[in-house]
Amino acid sequence: MADQATEIATSSSEPAAAQAPKISPLPDHLKMRQLEEGDREKGFLELLEQLTVVQPVTGAAWSETFSSISGHPDYHVVVIEDTTQERLVGAATVFFERKFIRGCGLVGHIEDVVVDSNCRGARLGQRLITALMAEAEKRGCYKTILDCSEENVPFYKKCNLEVKGVQMAQYHKK
Repeated sequence: MADQATEIATSSSEPAAAQAPKISPLPDHLKMRQLEEGDREKGFLELLEQLTVVQPVTGAAWSETFSSISGHPDYHVVVIEDTTQERLVGAATVFFERKFIRGCGLVGHIEDVVVDSNCRGARLGQRLITALMAEAEKRGCYKTILDCSEENVPFYKKCNLEVKGVQMAQYHKK
């Protein structure tokens, strides 16, 4: 079903770095880094359009949202930039939820994982997931979860995640 998504979670108590697939370093023209305010002009929103519907975002709305996210310690947005083209070719987000369960533990939530359609197959998605898992481990998360379509399950299994339940959603009108 197109509307059905599957929850995926890390599956082992072994550190994410130990589980991570072995991936060679990025080529010199690609740079992984934090999202920057100028990334709107480097195609961040167009990249997200390859993942989902993106409504128009004004410069003021971009700046306000960027400021809110970049100034919040529980948000971590990573991008991969092709420095020869000054265009983003990959992006992913992890944010952290504080819980009362598990000794007031922390859960990482991965969202908005996307690699430009012209760059897929180069393991950029695995690099993004590995970077986010390392950040979640560094923060002390007891688990990291994400929701994905059934068609993306094989990719996330390659990243050492396993199927753990079903996502449910209710969308709200603006």
